[in-house]
Amino acid sequence: MPVPRRFDRRPPERDTTRINERIRVPEVRLIDETGAQMGVMPTDKALRYAQDKDLDLVEVAPEARPPVTRVLDYSKYKYELAQKQKQARKHQQQIVVREIKFRPKIAQQDYETKKRHVERFLLHKDKVKVTIMFRGREVTHPERGEMILDRLAEELAELAIVEQRPQQDGRNMTMMLGPSKAVLSGEIEGFEGESSDEGDEAEPTATAEDNGGGGQGSTAGAPPEERSGSGQGGAKKPRAKPTKERPLGSEEQLAD
Repeated sequence: MPVPRRFDRRPPERDTTRINERIRVPEVRLIDETGAQMGVMPTDKALRYAQDKDLDLVEVAPEARPPVTRVLDYSKYKYELAQKQKQARKHQQQIVVREIKFRPKIAQQDYETKKRHVERFLLHKDKVKVTIMFRGREVTHPERGEMILDRLAEELAELAIVEQRPQQDGRNMTMMLGPSKAVLSGEIEGFEGESSDEGDEAEPTATAEDNGGGGQGSTAGAPPEERSGSGQGGAKKPRAKPTKERPLGSEEQLAD
């Protein structure tokens, strides 16, 4: 047994423009097909005039007293009106707001990554809402978040304008950035040297894969003396101790 369709209770959309016999007022102000004023006359007389011209009597200003009507081809009028609305929507610029979130103790590498995201959004002519999220007792030091936002706005001064200064909102601090005039006009479309930077970073990766295949394959072509020293009895090289980078919102940087 087929499943019946759900009944749509919404009323169908109706054209509320009154034309021809739907105009129920006793008299109207008439404008003919050429745009000339013909004055106030009874509605029946105006309707006969439109029918003699093989056109429609359309109410264009129902709020006026008496209502203003016009003699025209209503189907052609609706088509031209729809085309005008379509052109207006085409030239409308849609505003997109992106959001990116920072932490007050964000590391330098993470900061650079998020800054590149903000640059990409601005180059696409989108607005960017930058949010600093505070947790726990971090909210007692709002100057750390404000320092990060001010630094970001200063470094992106060529691409962005600050539409909203940093504002505290509960446990968050927000700042709104918009694309600069240079970006909107197309003077700035991208950064020079992006492809060369990516190529420089890709070359060391390929070299490391060629030379660093550890285990048995890494000593296959070495002399016997080197192969004997690469086993378990060989001396191990000490590992370098990784340096811990300070977060951007640390007390040492605030003191500096």
